[in-house]
Amino acid sequence: MVKHIVLYTLKEGVDQTEAVKLIASVLEPLVGKIPGLLHLEIRQAFNGMDYALYSEFESREALENYAVHPLHQEAKTHFFHLLDSRVAADYQV
Repeated sequence: MVKHIVLYTLKEGVDQTEAVKLIASVLEPLVGKIPGLLHLEIRQAFNGMDYALYSEFESREALENYAVHPLHQEAKTHFFHLLDSRVAADYQV
């Protein structure tokens, strides 16, 4: 199993609560629709970053496929313009 964690900051002036709701509404439903994506959750952060994405994948290949999957690419069009920066880490268990 691979765990994928991403911490994001939003652009200046973006409403954090509304942005997190939007992002969760388009990414969390991808579980069960993209092969190998086992779990995905978006939560508002309180430690200097604006929100966190936590997800689990069957394998590294599943994570790689998720990144380019058409459903994921389409979902990003709803919120990617709101993002300022991101830091990601992946690890295998």
